[in-house]
Amino acid sequence: MAGPQHRLMVVTDRMMCPGPLVDRVRRALEGGPFALVLRDKDLPWAERERLAARLEPPVAAAGAELLVADPPGPVPAAHLSAGFGMPRPRPALVGRSVHAGEPVEPGLDYITYSPVWATESKPGYGPAVGLEGLAERAAACAVPVYALGGVTGPDRARAAREAGAAGVAVMGAVMRAESPERVVAALRGAVES
Repeated sequence: MAGPQHRLMVVTDRMMCPGPLVDRVRRALEGGPFALVLRDKDLPWAERERLAARLEPPVAAAGAELLVADPPGPVPAAHLSAGFGMPRPRPALVGRSVHAGEPVEPGLDYITYSPVWATESKPGYGPAVGLEGLAERAAACAVPVYALGGVTGPDRARAAREAGAAGVAVMGAVMRAESPERVVAALRGAVES
């Protein structure tokens, strides 16, 4: 099993975007490829499928990859929340959100581990595990671990990698950014060096 192709994972939240989500993703991809997790789980499945179909061409053209959060139907790649069952048929790539104290089930290709730092995007999750907790989880885990929560810029992204994370996952840092392409380029530079 292998994790995502990229060390940077961007999680969508169209409510944070100053404009349409597809435009935000296109701009972000100008900063380089990343793994895109289409979250927006408040949308009915048919709408998320249509949104995924609109995102797939620019994502593929940029050499990025698209994962769909908690898909009730078949998808090539999925990111699952803590209580969501394994999709059938199993996607080629499957990751899961894991929080402090939660086990990592067999059969996953990667996990996101959160919150590493306190986060504006999802307040109330915590307490933050910090770099020490991230290092412990990364060392004990058989699959790649992506640091999630409070990764606000390149310094924290670099620190997460130095602590043993395979990469970082961000939401607000890109979804709210004035220049998402610059944020993506800076984060990629921090995690890929």
